[in-house]
Amino acid sequence: MERRWYGKDWELSARMFFVMFLLAALYLLFIAFLWKAGVGFLGMALIAGALLVVQFFFSDKIVLWSMGAREVDPHEAPELHAMIERLSQMADLPKPKVAIADSEVPNAFATGRGPKNSVVCVTTSLLRRLDPPELEAVLGHELTHVRNRDVMVITVAGFFAAVASFLVHNLLFSFGYLGDTSNDRDGEGMGIMAVWLVSMLVWGISFFLIRALSRYREYAADRGSAVLTGAPSQLASALVKISGVMERIPDRDLRKVEGMNAFFILPAMRRSSLMELLSTHPSLEKRLEQLKKLERDMERA
Repeated sequence: MERRWYGKDWELSARMFFVMFLLAALYLLFIAFLWKAGVGFLGMALIAGALLVVQFFFSDKIVLWSMGAREVDPHEAPELHAMIERLSQMADLPKPKVAIADSEVPNAFATGRGPKNSVVCVTTSLLRRLDPPELEAVLGHELTHVRNRDVMVITVAGFFAAVASFLVHNLLFSFGYLGDTSNDRDGEGMGIMAVWLVSMLVWGISFFLIRALSRYREYAADRGSAVLTGAPSQLASALVKISGVMERIPDRDLRKVEGMNAFFILPAMRRSSLMELLSTHPSLEKRLEQLKKLERDMERA
């Protein structure tokens, strides 16, 4: 049976636009507040803008470096390249670069600012543990992220949230106002406290906006994989395998890669963890339920 791409996901596009619009408005108000408070953040805003440009144009290299991953050519990983090339043609995508990360955490991710500048990376643990059809389903998931361009949106949105998070965690300490009750600093201390409270508000709103988008984008990528491979059950099997292995990974190994959770096909955390409630991904059970429904729909078609 010929399999065709399911078309543009208009709901995902709307969510991406809505989230980026709200985040942009939120941060413009934030910068205006900082300026009015007289904190002198113009220099910081310029630096943050420069860092954003660097992250946007070099995000793929930054992400690969953080994972200790390296690009591989077709001679080094012929089967992996062949799978990605075949799936890319089916999804009407330029073939992305291919990378492998030497990690005991079984996972995969895609990064890059667009289809012409993308990288798909898998870990050595994933390659060892998945059967070829399961691996193909995972790669289909990652290529859907590239096709939908949601990786770039998450990268930019995550940067904004990181700026607010930095201020929340460091502002009061860096200015040395904690515990200082001198009259000379009362006014300035209140100003810094106000900035800290606003930073916390901005970070909190950003946190939930990003998760509203990131959870839906995982559902969309699962659907794309199901259409490309024609086998939703293979992706379901891969997710169950990855999740099961994750439960046995030492905490130190999970901590090494936890900063990549927003990009991974499954977050590097134990399912029993309370942090799963705040995860960037929907629960495994909900994803499996959606894949079962997709399989039933495809069988009836």
